[in-house]
Amino acid sequence: MAKRNTQWRRRTILDLLTEHGEVSVDALAEQFQTSEVTIRKDLAALEGNGLLLRRYGGAVPLPQDLLRDAAASVASPLKQQIARAAAGKIRDHNRIIIDSGHTTAALLPELSQRRGLVVMTNSLSIANALLELENEPTLLMTGGTWDARSESFQGQLAEQVLGAYNFDQLFIGADGLDVERGSTTFNELYSVSRVMATVAREVIVMAEAAKFARRIHNLELPWESITTLVTDSNIAAADRRALEARGVEVIVASANP
Repeated sequence: MAKRNTQWRRRTILDLLTEHGEVSVDALAEQFQTSEVTIRKDLAALEGNGLLLRRYGGAVPLPQDLLRDAAASVASPLKQQIARAAAGKIRDHNRIIIDSGHTTAALLPELSQRRGLVVMTNSLSIANALLELENEPTLLMTGGTWDARSESFQGQLAEQVLGAYNFDQLFIGADGLDVERGSTTFNELYSVSRVMATVAREVIVMAEAAKFARRIHNLELPWESITTLVTDSNIAAADRRALEARGVEVIVASANP
């Protein structure tokens, strides 16, 4: 079988697991014409997402009660649509920042076809997921002080590390969107986000349109610092016009893959 992309291979592994009740590393490596190291990475990634259990030499299905819990944590269709649309901005060899968050994490499977990427992040979970990609982007970490609430590194050290680089793009989420002010956050630690925005040529906010209804006090990034908003088709026409009048590109994600 010809070698295909990582996400296709992992979906096929799950299908084989459902069909046969177990899979082995050596048989999968032969079937997909790839190395056992690559298959072990696949199984580790699938286990990390709560989709199977690894056993010596292979894997077995996850018990059904745990599988139901895992399904609840999968990125929503809207997040996946937004991630696909945002990924269209990325070219081979781009230098990008991916901020912590569930919506930005949905971007990761879309990176598997890009070559020569350099990716900076302040998120341990995003860093671990990047290491599982077969195209092996160069990974940079901000370092800093761990903030449990945002599950990210924050603080002066993170800001200093970011300031030493220049990037093509920043991909960042938002807890809320204010049509008059910009992206907003529940977290009071947002200075790292602002440094990220200053060192990136493009600042791309990824957020569902429903977040325009959230009134949150903390302003994370003003619209003047945001290049592009990637959102879904539920955005109000008036809100879109208001942002475009401010010079913000608005990309509405399609429901079609």
